[in-house]
This record gives sequence, C-alpha cells and structure tokens, in this order.
Amino acid sequence: MSLAQVHYISAAPGDAEKTAGRFTAVGPGVSQALLAEIEPLVGYALPDGASDRPADAELRSLPQAFTYAALSDGSRLVGRTAPARGEGPAPVRFHAHAVHIPSGVPLPGDRLPVEAWRSPHWVSVTPVGGALPDPLGALPPGPAPVREGLDDFAVSRGPWLAAVLADLRRASEEAPAGGPVVLVERQNADVARWLGLAAVTLPRDSVERLTFTTYTRRPGSSALRVVGALPEDAAAAREAGLRVHVCADRPPVDGTPDMWARTAARVWRSRAPELFQAARELPGDPFAAGPLAVIALCNGVALGPEERAAAAGWAAERPYALDAERIGRLVEALASPGIDDRTGSEFDAVGRLFGALDGRCPASVTAPLAAMLVTEAVRGGNGSLELPRRDAFAGPDGEAIAGVLGPEILTELESGAGGARPVARTVQLLRVARLLGVNGTELLPGVVDRLAPALLAEASEEPGPPAFAPALLELLDEQFDVRTALLGALDRIAPAAPGAVARFLERVALPFTGTQALPHLRMCAEVPGAMTTLGRDRTAVWHRVLRAAGLSPFAEPLVLRTAVGLVWEDRAPTVEEARMLLEAATSDAHRAAGTWARLVDAALGAPADTEDATALAHDLLRAFPQEIGGRERAALQLLDLCRDLRTGAPEPGWAEQVRTLRDRAEPLEPAVQERAFTALVERLLAPDRPGAELYDFVRSDDAELIAAYDRAARAEPTRTRLRTHPAYAADCFTHWTAHPHAGPAWTTTAAALLDEVLRPAVRAMTAEAVAEVEETVGRTGSSGRANAFRDWNRSRALGRLGRRIAGRVRRG
Repeated sequence: MSLAQVHYISAAPGDAEKTAGRFTAVGPGVSQALLAEIEPLVGYALPDGASDRPADAELRSLPQAFTYAALSDGSRLVGRTAPARGEGPAPVRFHAHAVHIPSGVPLPGDRLPVEAWRSPHWVSVTPVGGALPDPLGALPPGPAPVREGLDDFAVSRGPWLAAVLADLRRASEEAPAGGPVVLVERQNADVARWLGLAAVTLPRDSVERLTFTTYTRRPGSSALRVVGALPEDAAAAREAGLRVHVCADRPPVDGTPDMWARTAARVWRSRAPELFQAARELPGDPFAAGPLAVIALCNGVALGPEERAAAAGWAAERPYALDAERIGRLVEALASPGIDDRTGSEFDAVGRLFGALDGRCPASVTAPLAAMLVTEAVRGGNGSLELPRRDAFAGPDGEAIAGVLGPEILTELESGAGGARPVARTVQLLRVARLLGVNGTELLPGVVDRLAPALLAEASEEPGPPAFAPALLELLDEQFDVRTALLGALDRIAPAAPGAVARFLERVALPFTGTQALPHLRMCAEVPGAMTTLGRDRTAVWHRVLRAAGLSPFAEPLVLRTAVGLVWEDRAPTVEEARMLLEAATSDAHRAAGTWARLVDAALGAPADTEDATALAHDLLRAFPQEIGGRERAALQLLDLCRDLRTGAPEPGWAEQVRTLRDRAEPLEPAVQERAFTALVERLLAPDRPGAELYDFVRSDDAELIAAYDRAARAEPTRTRLRTHPAYAADCFTHWTAHPHAGPAWTTTAAALLDEVLRPAVRAMTAEAVAEVEETVGRTGSSGRANAFRDWNRSRALGRLGRRIAGRVRRG
C-alpha cells in the first residue's frame, strides 16, 4: 500500500510579510487540482482570545483539527492541523500533515478514519529541507484503541446523547439534507470522542461516509458533514441555520423523536456498546429501533415504552429471527413486573407478539405475555387488545390469574355504571371472563340490558362502523349465551327506537340468522333494502317491512309500532297513509302499539286542501275515544265539524262551537284553523244559512272569523252568485245591514262588503234583476228595508250623475 503525504504550513498572526499558507511537501500522485481542494480543508484559525506569542503550555492547549474529507475524484484525505512553534517574525506556525487515500483503497489495516486520531505518525514539522516525503505503507492508530473511555464519555454526555446520535445518523446518509452537524465542545478531543461513538454505533458504510473535522472557526462554510466548534462560535452556527449541539452548556429539555437514537443512547448509558454489532446481525433496516431494542432488552438494558413496543412489534413480524434463548429473555423483559409505564401501543405490540409466538413456543414461554395482556384488559381498560386464545390459560397458570382477576371482573360487571361504561370495556370484560373461565351467568341479564342501549348511543356519535364493532362481533361469535341475551335485549328496545336500531344494524352486521324470532330486529334489518328498492312508496315499504317480522300485528301489536317508526320515523304519515294504517290493523292493535298518536298527527298535520282529513278525524274520534284528549281532541272535533258543515246537518250552535273548539285546541295547527274557518264562513254565506247561526257569528265580533268571512265574500264564487241570483243579493243586503251596532269588526267589514262587493254586483244587473232584488228585500224584510235598499242603490247612482254634471259645467 502506498499513501502519499502532504505537508502544509499557514501564516501566523503578526507575520510581517503577510504570506499565505503554502504546501511545503507533496507526495507523488497528488495533482495541483487536488491541492486546491485540500488547502481549505487543512486551514486553521486561532480561537478568540488566543495570544500571538503563546507560552509552551498555552501552545499545547490550543485546539487541533483532525479531519477526514472526501475529494472530488473519489479519493479521501485524513490529516491533522496543529499549532507549532515558529521562528522570526512568525512565532506560531500552523502545520498540517495529511495522507491522501486513493479512491477504492482502504486505510491500512482496514481501519476507520477516526482510529488515526492519535496516531504517532502525525508530525508538526515539514521534512528537513522540504524533501519529498516517502509514501506511507501504514498509518498506525493511537496509543489506545478509539473505544477506550467511550463508555464514560457517553455517560457524561447522557442528556445530549440521543439527539446527537440522531443527527449523526442523518449526516451519514448517502445524500444528507442541510449543512453540517455542529458539535460544540470546550475541548476538540471531545468532538473526536463523539466521532468515536458514531464509529461504534453506526454501520461501517455509514461511518465511512461521515466526513468531519474536530475544529473549525467557520462551520457555516464547511463542506464536511460533522464539524467541531468552540462555544464562542455556536451563535454564528445557529444563525447559519445549522443543527447545533452545545454539549458544553445546559442540557437540552426536548427529546428526539428518533426511536433508534433513543435506544442507542440507552445502550451507551448502560455501557454495553457490543450490543450494536449484535443488533446489526439481525434482519431489517439497520436504523430501525426494533432490532436494537430486542438485543438491548435481551441483555437487561431498561428501555422506555415506545422502544419496548418497537421490540415487540419487530419480533412479532420476525419470530423466526430469534432463537429460543433470546425469545425467552425478550418475553421476560417485556412482562417484567417492575415496569409501570406501559402504554396502549406497547400492549398492542405485545398482543401481536403473543399471536406470533402462540403455538410456535411452549405455553410456559408465552404464559407471562398472556397474563400481562388479560391483566391490562381488566385493570388498564385497553379495549383494543388482541386477546389470547382460551387454551392459553389452561392449567395452574390460568387458575392463578383467574383467581386474581375473576372477582374484579364480576364486581365491575355487576356495578350499575354499565350505562356510563364504554361498550368496548364491557365487551372486553365479557371476553376475558370467558377466557379465564369466570362464571357470570347470573349477572348476564343485567349486563346485556345495560349494554344494549349503550351500543345504540355510542354508534350514533360518529358516522361509519363504531370502533367497538370487531370486538363485539368476536364476542357474539365466541359466546352463544351472550349473543342470545343481547339480541333479545335489542329486539325489546327496537319498538321504542326503531330508527336507531336500524342505523346500528347498517353499521354493525349482527348475526341473528338463528332460531330466535327477533321480529323487530328483522324488520330493522329489512328497511334499508326496502327503501332502496321501493323508493318513496312508503305504503309498499311498510308492507314489506311488516312481512319481515313474520308476525301479524293482530297477534303482536308492537310490530305495528316498529314498522310505523321505521317508515315514518321523523315525519307523520299522509292522510292516505294514515287511513291505510287504520284499515290494516284494528283499533285495539293501534291502541296497544301506541301508533294511534301517529294517525292523529297525520290528520292534524294535513294541508288545508286535503279532502280526506275530516273523514280521518271522524274515524279517529270513534276508534280512540278514551285515548285522544286535550287540545288534540278539540282539533279533531273541529275537523269533524268541518265535515258536517260541508256534507251534513250539524247540530245547532255550530258557529259558536267553532269558536269554542278553536280556543280549546290552542295552539291550533294553521291548516286546521284555515279549514275550519273556511267551512264555517262558506256555510254562513250559503243561501240556506240559518239566521240564528249568522246572528251568533256577527255578535261574537271575532276578528279572525270575520276576516275569514270577508275573504270568502270577496272570492269569485260569491261575487258570481251575487251577480246572477237576485234573491241571494237581496239576502246578503238584508244581513249585511241588519246589525249596525254589532261591533267594530263586523260593522267595518259589512260596510266594506256593501260598498266593494255587493254594489258592483248590483250595478252589473239588468233593471229587471235590480227590481227583483228590491222586491225580495221588501218581501223578506219590510217596506222600510226596501226603501233603504232604494236609497242605498240610488245614492251611488246620484253620486255618479252629480259628478258628471259638475264636470260638464267646469268644462263649459
């Protein structure tokens, strides 16, 4: 092997000639182009405050720059720059001695660059006379191995260890991002020790890519991956945006998220660096936390919960990678009773590890993991754990853990806090009870009665399948008695909350295909498909859903409630749909199911122009005389009265009855009020209206009713009748003038109707028709009323004639 040497000396402060640094000896094969690259790498600047003329002790205490660099042609440079005593006007010279390593050629002895840190080869003077130095055949290491003392150093740098190792790992990547990692130490020898830690911790390829220098004044302009600096230069490095670790200052507060680096730091603090090589022999990414965490746990190194989870997860994916001894040690470490900071992710990883080892290893090996998992399921409340199989608890170990956890499980299941307890928790307790053989048969009815409504409540909180669904389905698959009891409880709930149950079944496919009747659950499961197939035909949907129950509403009225709730959950049926429902089942069935209230809602919520609403109201009053009361009864009676007003002969006093029922039905639905008022005023405007009813109506002076009368009188049917039927016009004139002192509402309305409705109708009549009106008024009233009609009719005509004459006079 032939390694060319290079010597360089730089100008010292105070040099009168201001000479630049220069190469004083260059071995063969080092071109001028390479020298131009090497020169900035071996440069040197005194630290702040250093004396221009230091004493010997001060000169020896100045920092030395040990450098490893990669050159553009693929070759590398290893060298040391150190201050040396000068002569004449330059009392201090900074001498660099370096070795050029050709591309593809390893260091002698296949050593790493950092091992040459204290090599006795490095000299502080140029060969006498500037003679060309001979190529080196060897580069011996320092007097002590590079690993000596690293354990103590690592422990002393414990607070910085993980963060620095994380950055050194990133700096060793093939294409690292950002500038160099800056290690700030008071002694540049400590920077070299950091590099020694990296040489032990990182894989060989990564270490060889990690170019560095132990000292520089200008970190921001360095092309190397790791640089050392003194504390006074840390601020400038931070301003340059570099990753700076001030290991000579207060310890950092924030930890690194790099799990591999945290694990490596714990290994160093445990003084076990030999574990890095053992971890590299395991399969997988060299910087994954799993392999190193496995080796660390197997060798007694205490790790945190995330690192333990990484170890368990890695071993679960590669159970073949560990021999029986290591598996035993890993299980022992993970299940250690002294650990009190386990997390949910760690338990999940342990559950996966148990699943991977179960059946592969003896039960005696996996028993601690099984016990750990069920203990966490009971005491830790972790509802996402992958539980062991039941046969994992056979024998004395199972009896022991059941004796400890069984009473705790039964006590919690028996507590009345089931409604507030999360579903996942109850499911987990039931599953663990079965695994351990804990008998909770007596508690089961109460447990499922609390669990069933909790299922619906939790499932409604978020869209999509609830998180507890997989565990719930496993529970129902494992335990027939729980499935039977829970499905029965849900079936009992369905009539009261059919929509909630149907939405739950859409998200969680419960298994109820067995021999249980479960009519309500089957209806809830049927409704989504029926609505998809039949669309808006709710009557057809109702028939299909009811058939799914397998029971007649006559035999089981509650299926009627469930079917109605499913199809018309958030709205009332239409009148046509309500009449179908009333005909499809007896009043007794509707009474038992409580669905009669939906039929009442249909009648009262119908639009004012729905013809069958009054007939439905009549039928409901007959079918449910005891059930319907209060304002709803009054409103239905009002609708029934509308039916009589239009189609029959209502009992006398109906004008007053409309007002009375309206007041009892407050707050009355606007459509019902409109229908009642319209029926009343149309009857009062009819030619055969009873005078007594009109008298009661007028004397009531009810502003709302009189306003409805006014609107009906101004409508086109009434205007047409007034124009074409002189007898009807005479009748209206008689009644609109018969009550001059009734009240302000009627007086004002009657005067307006005479002037704005009746007068235009009379004006449009022939003379014969007007005479007939006058004659009818006199015959049905008196001669005085006939004279009143003539005066009323003439006053308007004379008024028009007078205005015409006055206009002619003005024009003349």
